[in-house]
Amino acid sequence: MAFELLHFRYADKILKNKGMENDVQTTLQYLDDVLYGAQQRGELIRQALKDMGWREDGTLTILEGRRYQYKGFKNRVAMEGYIGNYEIILEGLFRLQIGFDRETIDAGILILNSARSFDSPFGSSRELAEWEVEVLEPTISLPVTIALFDIGETNTATAPRLRESIPPRNDPKS
Repeated sequence: MAFELLHFRYADKILKNKGMENDVQTTLQYLDDVLYGAQQRGELIRQALKDMGWREDGTLTILEGRRYQYKGFKNRVAMEGYIGNYEIILEGLFRLQIGFDRETIDAGILILNSARSFDSPFGSSRELAEWEVEVLEPTISLPVTIALFDIGETNTATAPRLRESIPPRNDPKS
């Protein structure tokens, strides 16, 4: 498995109570298989989520009258994300929070690229996600699962160097 799941605010228990653990795991594994080393990832994400039943017509809208849509939606769980870079975390959490506050979703799943820039002053993507979810509360308060994907390099000449060779800093806030 080339992705890591981080659960916040009992999102894992919500998925379990909805009987969605296997569905989510299978969908994320399918995304991992489709995305690894691929280009044109946006369209691949949409197609993979459609294949897995997460893109039903009429369920993706975040705000009525606007074109904002989730990447996927099933059983009051929304899937959001952008695999191009990690920094989409704030926008993704915000989009999911809107649905939670409007009581259209019970939990969210945020898909992110686990690759970090070589020059990043923070530790691992896991440490940064944990820190960001913590400091964004109470603004972001929904139950959320973050899926960190290792999608490989699509172009070795331009792909960012991964942070694996640098030890993480002790305090990502500094």
